[in-house]
Amino acid sequence: MLYGTLRATASALGRVLYRPTIDGLEHIPRTGPVILAGNHLSFSDSVVIPLAVPRRVRFLAKSDYFAGPGVKGRLSRLTFNALGAVPVRRGTAREAIDALELGLKVLRDGEAFAIYPEGTRSRDGRLYRGRTGVAHLALESGAPVVPVALSGTERIQPIGARVPRIAEISIRFGAPMYFGAEYARMKPGPARREITDEIMAAIQRLSGQEEAGVYNTYPSGDDI
Repeated sequence: MLYGTLRATASALGRVLYRPTIDGLEHIPRTGPVILAGNHLSFSDSVVIPLAVPRRVRFLAKSDYFAGPGVKGRLSRLTFNALGAVPVRRGTAREAIDALELGLKVLRDGEAFAIYPEGTRSRDGRLYRGRTGVAHLALESGAPVVPVALSGTERIQPIGARVPRIAEISIRFGAPMYFGAEYARMKPGPARREITDEIMAAIQRLSGQEEAGVYNTYPSGDDI
């Protein structure tokens, strides 16, 4: 109930303020598990995607956003819970595995799950190499992967900015990608790498970004 009310209000307000260009919503299944795999330019990506998609979208967010004290902390918890965020710790290999398990649970519950294969925000606008967690989720859940390309969100909230700005943005959703039995016959490592590279290529075709060719790093304090 809270999610629906908040989403409807925020989505209407966002469309008036930002007049986003949204293409390809027909590619998102109305029901059942689906992975939304997007490029990552801004903290605001995790607000833009849930508000653009006409069904509930879950995504991972730093546990810090759920643990703050006082009125600000309560408001943060309320907002992230209402937007469908799943709290997660990040930093160790064990925590990375736990994060994937949380994502897998969301998909097994038949929900939509958003993930950024680059791992963290691009600070130079290039598209970085994808990490293979997205392929693990696709293979284990059997869910289709819908590639997502965001543009302009880095101008809404540039790195270091606390107050969102008005900027033109676009969100493009590509055709769903299915990874079936042919990958089950491959060794897990190469299969995950090939699937991830296919997903990143689809994102690049939608976004037109220059490919960095390397993995992005996690600056201290950066978001999921």
